[in-house]
Order: sequence, then C-alpha cells, then structure tokens
Amino acid sequence: MKLPVAMEHRDFSTIENIELELLLQAVFLQYGYDFRNYSRAHVKRRVKHQMVQEGVKSISELQDKILHDRNNFERLVRTLSINVTEMFRNPEFYRSVRENVLPILKTYPYLKIWHAGCASGEEVYSFAIMLKEEGLLERTQIYATDFNPDVIQQAGKGIFSIRNIKEYTTNYQKAGGKESFSDYYHANDELVIFDKNLKKNIVFAEHNLVTDGVFAEVNMIVCRNVLIYFNRNLQNEVLKLLHKSLITGGFLALGTKESLMFSDEEKKYKTVDAKQKIFKKKHD
Repeated sequence: MKLPVAMEHRDFSTIENIELELLLQAVFLQYGYDFRNYSRAHVKRRVKHQMVQEGVKSISELQDKILHDRNNFERLVRTLSINVTEMFRNPEFYRSVRENVLPILKTYPYLKIWHAGCASGEEVYSFAIMLKEEGLLERTQIYATDFNPDVIQQAGKGIFSIRNIKEYTTNYQKAGGKESFSDYYHANDELVIFDKNLKKNIVFAEHNLVTDGVFAEVNMIVCRNVLIYFNRNLQNEVLKLLHKSLITGGFLALGTKESLMFSDEEKKYKTVDAKQKIFKKKHD
C-alpha cells in the first residue's frame, strides 16, 4: 500500500516531536507532573540525556519504561529538574538586596520569604547568612520549595562539596559579606556542613509552581532562573501565582535573564533594580 505523500515526507524530527508531546501528556496523566509548558528545547535536551542513561533508542521506548516503572519516572523528574545553583550566585544581586530591600523589610516586625524553585539550597543558605548579618534572621520565616523531592531532601541537610568553597567564598565577599565566610560552616576533606542555626528558620517543602496553588502570603519571593525554562504562557501563569503570594509592597526577585516585560503582571510592579531584576508589588 502506498503511503500518503505527507507521511512519505515526514522526517524523523517531526516524529520525535510527536513522541515528545505524547511523553509529556503521558507523564501528566499517569503521575500528575506537568512539563507540557516547559521550554521544548530544554525538555528535548534533557529527555535525550535520559534516553542515553536508560539505554533506549526512541522517546516512545522511554515512555513505555516510564509508564510501567515509577523508578524510571523518578529518574526523569531528576533529569528535568533545574539544579544549576551556587552560593551567593550573582553577588551584585545580594548587594542590591542589602541596599534596596532589607532596609524596608527591617520595618516589619516579622518576615516571610519564599524561595521558589530552590534546587539544592545553596542560594537559600546564602540568603539566611545575609539575613543573619543584617539582624533579620531571627524574625524571618524562610520557605524553600522545589518540585523535586530529592533536591529538597538534599537542601535540608545543608551539606555541600568542598570543591566549590573557594568560589563561594569569593562570591560571599563580593556580595558584601561582613564576616569570615568560614564561620558559617564546618569542613572536612570532602564536604562542608553549614551551621545548623542557619536552618532553624527555614522550612523545606515540596511545591510545584506549575500545578500547585499559592504557597503562603509573604514579604518577598526569590524565584531566580526558573522562568527561563517555561514557555510564555506558563511564565504568565507562574507570575500570577507569585503576585497572589506577595503582600502589597512585597518584593519579587527574578533571574538576570528573566523579566516582567510583556507579561500580564508587568504593570502591577514598580522596578527597584532593573539590572538585578528586583520589583516591588504596587497597591491594587
């Protein structure tokens, strides 16, 4: 039987794209995790990496394994999770928060700060250190969330590889650190363990920005380098969620490659620092 012309000319990349859409739909229907509005370039790159790890030759074959074995699904979640982070990442951001945000937050008797998409927690501990140095940690509740349960568990331990500590120390100093960075951790030949007192006011919890609702009403949200992995529609939906979660006058911090421009939420904020992407929620 002769194939229709359209099917004769359907190339491999088209079939692969169909397989990818079916995989994301299957994951959503079976497990409730919704990656359907993630950036396709990011998802395809990570799925291909997962195919190599699982030793399969097609996305359809990978889908079959994921649907019938939860362990395969959990490995996919780890692959799709965004875990690129470091202590005091972009030191200028922390300097700007110290100068432009914390003086205002100091006027509140009690603070709630939400780190959305916290990955393995390096930036959460960075924030805790900064708040401690500014005399705010004791009256601040920090919520650190991510959809990946593995990284949340790792973040809660506050244990990191020593191989990056030199870079982290430099970042801390550039960020306006006021003490010796080594005062905040204990180290051995391989690992650094951060002071347990930094964790006293941090709650680590699972939360999915794509499928879950408002997490808490907070004074500040730090959601840096998360939106870049979403398509425009999903970015808008997540920005609406973040706006609902902020008190009036609360602060939103995004990543340096992210923006409120052209979003539905743009007019609801005043820009505090355009370069460091720090915004303040206006009165309704």
